[in-house]
Amino acid sequence: MRHVYYKIWIHLVWSVKNRYPFLNDEIRHKIFKHISDKAEEKGFFIDIINGYSDHCHVLISLNPKYSISEVVNNYKGESSHWINSEKLTSTHFAWQ
Repeated sequence: MRHVYYKIWIHLVWSVKNRYPFLNDEIRHKIFKHISDKAEEKGFFIDIINGYSDHCHVLISLNPKYSISEVVNNYKGESSHWINSEKLTSTHFAWQ
């Protein structure tokens, strides 16, 4: 039996729509924890997640069965929906 190994590291960066500084320390911590928890549920490995008031950095190990766009759309779409449903911001939240 032949074993196949892969190690694909992707550094993702995305920002809040219009670079609005929604992500204060409290909100940022909640969002990053939520993204990490959801990634773990779906079998994506996040090595580190961080950012600032208007953007997010994520270093992931990508399984080759997923495309980069599929993973990014999942992170961004699910998290923005969650942010709005939890009313973490005073107005509608969207990633750019």
